[in-house]
Amino acid sequence: MTTPSRPPTLDPNAASRWQRIAPLTSPWLHEEVASRMQDRLQWIKQKPQAWADWGALRGGLQAHAQLAKTYPDSVCFVAEAEAERAQAASKNIAKPWWKPGQWRAAPVHFGMPPPASVDMLWANMALHESADPQALLGRWHQALRVNGFLMFSCLGPDTVKELRTLYARLGWPPAGHQLTDMHDWGDMLVQTGFAEPVMDMERITLTYETPQRLLQELAELGRNFHPDRFPGLRGRAWKARLLQELAAQLTDSEGRLSLTFEVIYGHAMKPQPRFKVSPLSSVSVEDMRRMLQAGSGKPV
Repeated sequence: MTTPSRPPTLDPNAASRWQRIAPLTSPWLHEEVASRMQDRLQWIKQKPQAWADWGALRGGLQAHAQLAKTYPDSVCFVAEAEAERAQAASKNIAKPWWKPGQWRAAPVHFGMPPPASVDMLWANMALHESADPQALLGRWHQALRVNGFLMFSCLGPDTVKELRTLYARLGWPPAGHQLTDMHDWGDMLVQTGFAEPVMDMERITLTYETPQRLLQELAELGRNFHPDRFPGLRGRAWKARLLQELAAQLTDSEGRLSLTFEVIYGHAMKPQPRFKVSPLSSVSVEDMRRMLQAGSGKPV
């Protein structure tokens, strides 16, 4: 990590623009990763009274529906940073008020969770797209209650390594910005105030019948945020060359094009706050209550 707040080679303006123009759909890969992340919930015995789905629209609408079934009695917050995404998420998730089943369901709030309001924060495939991931981790930490937990996933450094190699061989600018390693994410979690981070990783190989379908999938998944990326639009001749090189370099023994995606999974807890005591210290009433409650084991 070159700075404590931002992954290396990331243009924050490009990342912010992608948040505004990304397709208002859940990519197939995001749904697949969410399904694998949900499998990890079986090892967590804590049942949240309230939880937040951060970026539910792009993170996976099918995954959100499954989580709602897993925690049917839990209050849910659907958090979207962009207004257009929030409207699309509400349209797809909100249930008609006139259906009787809706009257018994736990409420769903479309908006950012208040501070210390949720026991679980779920964020699928959002962190690597953030213009300032360290600040985003801080917002997640703030939203969680003490002893609440974070579940997240994101893409890692080996993602589309075949495409990066191809661009480098042709002497073109980088095919993508450098993605953060899982060990660095663990360090950033601790710096933010999380405890007991558990990180793991897997590589998923996707295959495509044609170079055109491969490029279509990449366009749905994200953009190149590298500051040294191509500065403008390329012409038809460049596109034809790219398609030719993809077919020549990425085709496997079965005649399909292969592309690697490294997926990082993370889990961490929000611990009791610790305070440094000096000759003159100030502690909020809310934090004092938490400290007393933790010490006595009784509500304060």
